[in-house]
Amino acid sequence: MRLNPLLPALALLAATATAMAQQSTLYDPAITHAPADGIVKLYGAGGPHTAFQKVADVWQQKTGHKVEVIAGPEHKWSPMAQADADILWGTSEQSMTAFLETYKTFASEQVEPIYIRPAIIAVKQGNPKGIAGFDDLLAPGMRIVVTEGAGVYNTSGTGVWEDVAGRLGRLSDVAAFRKNIVTYAKGSGASYRAFLSEDADAWITWPNWPVSKSDDLQQVDLTPERTVWRDVNVALSPMADPMAQDFLDFLISDEAQALMKTEGWVR
Repeated sequence: MRLNPLLPALALLAATATAMAQQSTLYDPAITHAPADGIVKLYGAGGPHTAFQKVADVWQQKTGHKVEVIAGPEHKWSPMAQADADILWGTSEQSMTAFLETYKTFASEQVEPIYIRPAIIAVKQGNPKGIAGFDDLLAPGMRIVVTEGAGVYNTSGTGVWEDVAGRLGRLSDVAAFRKNIVTYAKGSGASYRAFLSEDADAWITWPNWPVSKSDDLQQVDLTPERTVWRDVNVALSPMADPMAQDFLDFLISDEAQALMKTEGWVR
C-alpha cells in the first residue's frame, strides 16, 4: 500500500495548529504588568491557598502590610495576575511550567520550590467501604474520581493517578484501577464536586482536601512505595512590591512551616 506523500506534511500542520491552540490562550499582550501597588498579591490554583491564607493572616498582623491570596481556576484570575501579580504559585512543577507560558514577566530561573506534599486517598467521612490502602481500590465495583488536565487544563493532579497505580511496575494495577474510574475531573475543585455527585468511594488527591472538607472527606494514606510527591513552588515578579520578598521569606519561616503542616505541606 502506497502512502499519500502529503500525509506527513498534513500531520505536521495539524500538530503545529494544536500546539499553537494550546499555547497560552489566556495570554493578553495588551495587559501591562505593574504589580507595585502597595499590596502583596499571590495568584495560583486552589489547594495551597487555605494554608497560604493562614500564613498571610499572621504576617499581616505582624507587619501591617496587606496580602491578597487569589486562588481558583486560572481563567478566572488570569487577566488580573497578568496585570498585578507579585507572586505566582504552582501546585506542581508541570503546573508552573504551564503558567510561565502566560505570565511572561516571570521566568523559570525565578521559580523556587518551597513545600512538598504526598498524594493520598480521600474517602467518604467514616470510610464506609473500609478502604485501607491502594490495593482496595482495585476491587471490582469501586468508584474512583481522579483529577486530570486532559491536555487542556492546568492542574497539579495531571498524571498522579497513573504514577500511583504504576509505581510497582505492574500493568495489571493500572488496568484494574482504570476500570474503576468514574470521572476524570479537570481540577481539584471539580474533582471534589464529582466525588459528591457521583457517590464515589475514593479520590486520589492531596492532604489539604480532607482537612478543608472534613465534613465530607477522610484521609487514607498510601504506603511509601505507592506515594507520589509533588511540590508547591513560587515565582516572584522582578517588578514586585518591595514587601513581596519579605512575605516569601516569612512563608518558609519556622512559624509558617507549622501553619503549612496543618494542611499536609512539609519542607
